[in-house]
Amino acid sequence: MSKKNSTKTPKAKPAKAKPAAETVVATAQADGKMSGLDAAAKVLADAGTPLGAGEMIERMISQGLWKTEGKTPAATIYTAWTMLPNMAA
Repeated sequence: MSKKNSTKTPKAKPAKAKPAAETVVATAQADGKMSGLDAAAKVLADAGTPLGAGEMIERMISQGLWKTEGKTPAATIYTAWTMLPNMAA
């Protein structure tokens, strides 16, 4: 008897549909100030193009959307922004 050599090919997984783009609405806190993430979202939406964390911070501060006395505001915003997908899961 001969053995049949069969190699199973893995089935292709169906592609996940990407969620539709949502409109970004920056909201002010009760005291009228905007959070760092809300300010970043507004700056990105207004720019219409990708921005690095440093450029976002410059625009946020120059537009008066956000104030900070921290030494590394770009690192703070970058970390918060990249953690959003993990928090939503």
